[in-house]
Amino acid sequence: MGWGILSYALVAALVLILLSAGIEDARTREIANWKNAAIALMAPAWWYVQGYGLGDAAIQFGIALTVFAVFVGAFHFGWMGGGDVKMIGALALWLPGQALLFMLMAMSVIGGVLTLIMMLDHWRRKAPGAVETPYGVAIAMASMIALSEPIFNQFT
Repeated sequence: MGWGILSYALVAALVLILLSAGIEDARTREIANWKNAAIALMAPAWWYVQGYGLGDAAIQFGIALTVFAVFVGAFHFGWMGGGDVKMIGALALWLPGQALLFMLMAMSVIGGVLTLIMMLDHWRRKAPGAVETPYGVAIAMASMIALSEPIFNQFT
């Protein structure tokens, strides 16, 4: 696994985009397409510095496509927004199997807690309409947690 300056720069750029997307989603309930595109377009550089061969990259792409298709179903039923689905698909390009599963589980837990907090606030304010959870916040947080494990293992 190559951990030169390019790897750190890619991870730093990804973290900055995730922070920006989470803040944007919390404020506007939208995630800009350019942020999701940037995450996806940086993935091949990440594969390169990680030493992926063409076969590894093809497997990662296939996994990401499968994850994206599953979450498109969630979008279809109105369970998630389009920006959230695109961000999960783009992040699936970065995270290998076990890290991706960890991210999805952490995302579910963080999203559930966030939804409960939003519901309580909605109820406290007696606000009309449905609760809109900024799920991009949960996705960004879970992704940063999933990314931190291989980064910090480099120092042990």
